[in-house]
Parts: sequence; structure tokens; C-alpha cells
Amino acid sequence: MKIAGIILIVLGILAMVYQGFSYTQTKQDAKIGSLEIQHQETHDVPISPIVGAVCIVAGVVILVAGGRGKL
Repeated sequence: MKIAGIILIVLGILAMVYQGFSYTQTKQDAKIGSLEIQHQETHDVPISPIVGAVCIVAGVVILVAGGRGKL
């Protein structure tokens, strides 16, 4: 349980720092014989800071609940 809590906290911090990610996709427009025409599109995926905060809180709750179960 501690590992899951730590992972959630780290993911929450990363989500709050970067607030999203982007990726590039290559699409083929046409192919005539050996001639290929392609283009690349960049897509942005925003992540709300609220998602990061929820992950951090959930991670802390898991760490606290996991620690109390052993006492």
C-alpha cells in the first residue's frame, strides 16, 4: 500500500508541475507507388491541476491508512 501511495503522490506532483503532455502523430496522406506523402500533427492533452491535487491527497490518505493498519 505504501508503494501505491508514493506513486500517487509522485504522479500528482508531476501533473501539477507539467499540467499536461503532448504527442506527435504521423499520418499518411497519399501513397502512389513508392511515393508517400505524410504529415505530422502535434496533439496537446491538458491535465487539470485539480487532478494532481486529488492524486496527492489520495496518496497521503493511502499512506496514512496503510500506516495505521500495522499498529
